[in-house]
Amino acid sequence: MKLYTYFRSSAAYRVRIALNLKGLAYEAVPVHLLKHGGEQRAEAYRAVNPNALLPSLEIEGEQGHATITQSLAIMEYLDEAHPGVPLLPPGALGRARARELALLVACDIHPLNNLRVLRYLTHTLKIDEAAKNDWYRHWVAEGLAAFEKHLAQPQHGEAGAAPGLFCVGDAPSIADCCLVPQLYNARRFDVDLSPYPLITAIEANCAQLPAFHAAHPAQQPDAE
Repeated sequence: MKLYTYFRSSAAYRVRIALNLKGLAYEAVPVHLLKHGGEQRAEAYRAVNPNALLPSLEIEGEQGHATITQSLAIMEYLDEAHPGVPLLPPGALGRARARELALLVACDIHPLNNLRVLRYLTHTLKIDEAAKNDWYRHWVAEGLAAFEKHLAQPQHGEAGAAPGLFCVGDAPSIADCCLVPQLYNARRFDVDLSPYPLITAIEANCAQLPAFHAAHPAQQPDAE
């Protein structure tokens, strides 16, 4: 497998965690999001991913070559193709819970704060750096507050659908794969994480696992 990645891309970071949790070897292909006007915009990379975003995962299988381009789709593919270490809990409720939390990050928080949005704010709308950072912190704080409240709500029904050591139960899931990179980026923008004790406790548990450590931006070959 070949993963097109950038060390600070939180979406690529999610997939690196998932690959590591499953013990899957992959070739990392760095795509620098800032150099040369953004290497993701080059025609060579657009031929891989027409949306010019990261990550992209190229695979070779029995049916030939394929490319998957959305982090959640990649992680769900990995779970179906390599089910040995599941990224989704057992039971319909637990699986829905993990997807719910993962999507809260991937759909509600991240799109408002990714690089192309921040560049549009400063380059096109001419918002200054302080206002851009205020925008970032506002939407991250709002999203994390919702995430924290979800974790605090008692879950009834299926065993394993409630928070445990991790977002859903006592094994990491796609929810943790999404949460940890978002917290890394939040710290880069000086977001105060003290209001989220449940979130930061889960992050601390994740940090104990080699799969999360190896996926950290500082451990990547293109880290600066």
